[in-house]
Amino acid sequence: MNKKTGKGKKKDGSNTIARNKRARFEYHIEERIEAGLSLEGWEVKSLRDSRVQFADSYVLLKDNEAFLFGCRIDPLPTASTHINPDPTRTRRLLMHRREIDRLTGLVDRKGFTVVPISMYWSRGKVKVEIGTAKGKKAHDKRADEKDRDWTRQKARIMKHG
Repeated sequence: MNKKTGKGKKKDGSNTIARNKRARFEYHIEERIEAGLSLEGWEVKSLRDSRVQFADSYVLLKDNEAFLFGCRIDPLPTASTHINPDPTRTRRLLMHRREIDRLTGLVDRKGFTVVPISMYWSRGKVKVEIGTAKGKKAHDKRADEKDRDWTRQKARIMKHG
């Protein structure tokens, strides 16, 4: 039993459900925004079990609403039989009108793309961190990979002295 909370489970430090590693590789992320996610009950239970694939998902802005496409949440095998779970359904992002209008302006006028970066728990609610991004060119990706390799080598050299 945890002494601080008085509950049975200990709280681990990580609230992250999933990260979109491909987004950081494919895009230069300019700005990050937190958005809520409209979910069904079975989806929340699946997220608690980390049954989500987040890599190929993207955000679509349409009719002053934001939607998350391509995010796959697999149902638990113990899901109820009276519901028909759709793992790849379109989920609505919960954001203020001003934020959606600003994102729409960035996408339309400046050619940005809106991509989901991570999904996490915040005070019992599921939040999605989305970012405005510009696509990377092939030489940018090579330069990033070269920098990562050099950082790794530097750490290895420092460790072995």
